[in-house]
Amino acid sequence: MISRIYRYYFCSSIILLVLIGLCSPSVHADGGAPQLAYVAGAAQGISIINIAQRRVTGTIAATGNPRTILLSPDGQALYVTQPTRGQVTVIAAKTGKTLCTANLPGQPSRLALSLDATVLYAAGTGDTSVRALNPLTCAVQRTFQTHEPIYGLATTAATAANATPSTPNQLWITGTTGLTVFDVDGHLLGTVPIAGGPQNISIPSGFTAYVTTRQGKVVAVDLNTRRVFRTLLSGGQFGTLDYDANTGEIYVPDQQHNQLDVLTPVISGTTVTTSEPEHIRLHLSSSPQSVAITSDGQLGFVALSNGQVAMLDIPGRNIITNIKVGGTPHFIITGLYPPANSTTSTSQQTATQSSSAILSNFPLLIALPSLAGILLLGTLWFIWRYYQKQFAGKRSTRKRL
Repeated sequence: MISRIYRYYFCSSIILLVLIGLCSPSVHADGGAPQLAYVAGAAQGISIINIAQRRVTGTIAATGNPRTILLSPDGQALYVTQPTRGQVTVIAAKTGKTLCTANLPGQPSRLALSLDATVLYAAGTGDTSVRALNPLTCAVQRTFQTHEPIYGLATTAATAANATPSTPNQLWITGTTGLTVFDVDGHLLGTVPIAGGPQNISIPSGFTAYVTTRQGKVVAVDLNTRRVFRTLLSGGQFGTLDYDANTGEIYVPDQQHNQLDVLTPVISGTTVTTSEPEHIRLHLSSSPQSVAITSDGQLGFVALSNGQVAMLDIPGRNIITNIKVGGTPHFIITGLYPPANSTTSTSQQTATQSSSAILSNFPLLIALPSLAGILLLGTLWFIWRYYQKQFAGKRSTRKRL
């Protein structure tokens, strides 16, 4: 009888686990075009990593020592700088076909995409101007003159208290001695002196820009006052930054110490108790050049100078694996998952998919508690019957005695 109860309980548990698995939402790796990461400077020019398979599954031949690559929100187009050829090229992500090319002065190596993805900004250290390109035709639409060689670009929404939805977005440019800030219509908004010379810049959603310097610091700049209000790191040589869109954490490749620094976000005017923000260090096998965090905040990818890409578990704070891409990787990018399109935003797609998943699983969600109750009652009935028979057997034994 005991063995029957155990068998019944075991089978019931298996059934419950299977049903729970059926009701669980599917998990997708984040990535571009979709579930892909792109690495510039790999052996064949650009390597394509399949995130789910954790290996290189394709390449795009790109000459001219490609440095920076961006991906269109719909995952269809790659924007690539080729400094030694003096070009910015738009490539079809799926086929590798060249869609258009812009020949620019100054060995363009830096890119930024406007917030609505309708303008591509390109520049390099060999020139003092930023060109605004049409990403569909590569035609130059506007020129921003900074009077300094250019090391980094970033775009952001206006954060002033009197800003409205119609207030133009802003273009932030790092030069030899400081930042130059324009609105996207070409009007100069101001400059920000940066001691040690600014280099890389990243601007998450919020009120702070994060800037590395050529003298080995990471500083925070208030977007409203356009002033440096805090030094976050010092004593390193820092590569291209990225951030987690969900937590606001900043990921800083430290090329000098072969590590990735993860900084908590900071805001001007808040009270601080330490000289540096709380941060985490992830040690790497080689010098990190660039980092990319997926839009769901689950995975990270670090381009390493030894021809590998470190794949990171972001919540777990550890390295999952190293993927060999060859060459000397300079930059890595992942896209949105699911890819955005012209009519539906990513958040709308995610909400729609979540709602559909809930609706499709609704009958099972209703049935599970009922089934669990039935199985529990059945188990209790078997146990009651077992002890009832045991008690009846003891009574008959006493009567015979």
